[in-house]
Amino acid sequence: MDATRQPDLTRQRILEAGFAEIHRHGFQAASVANILADTGLTKGALYHHFPSKKDLGLAVVDEMVGVALVERYVRPLRDAAHPAQALIELIGMKQGISEEFIRLGCPLNNLMQEMSPVDEAFRDRLNRILIQWQEAFEEALRRAQMAGEIRGEVNCHAAALFIVSAWEGCTGVAKNMQSVEAFRACMSQLQGYVASLLKTS
Repeated sequence: MDATRQPDLTRQRILEAGFAEIHRHGFQAASVANILADTGLTKGALYHHFPSKKDLGLAVVDEMVGVALVERYVRPLRDAAHPAQALIELIGMKQGISEEFIRLGCPLNNLMQEMSPVDEAFRDRLNRILIQWQEAFEEALRRAQMAGEIRGEVNCHAAALFIVSAWEGCTGVAKNMQSVEAFRACMSQLQGYVASLLKTS
């Protein structure tokens, strides 16, 4: 079937190939030619859905990076009966991250470092994802606090900001060191920090 007859599938193929190319090389070095080679599409098909490389990059941020974050981190906490414990377990699960992820780094972190200083549109979109992530952690901590699972004096807003910042810091340091073990050690400490917020009795 001609690609123009299945625009949604074509657009998704471009998004997935664009995400992979940007994750491997960064946005500025990402090659439209590589994306076309990966998809088998023409320039016309790509630019029909994304008028410019920047439009594609912003769509990757919104629809790939942002959506993945919601699925992996926001939804599990939103649905958890015991959100503080769910957060501790979520951090623990990330210690099993792959060597490839450490080699390439976190897509969100990579784009923040590369694009936030040079492009306001990217900075705004990436900041929205960060805020959504922080708010999900804050809401989980507040629910745990109301349920008596977390100490009453804990500032949930500040704690959530710290958790997100530390998480991304662990990822960035591990990428630079190219060390899965460094990532696991760092995330283990972050897990301990969240556990320290729990009531002891």
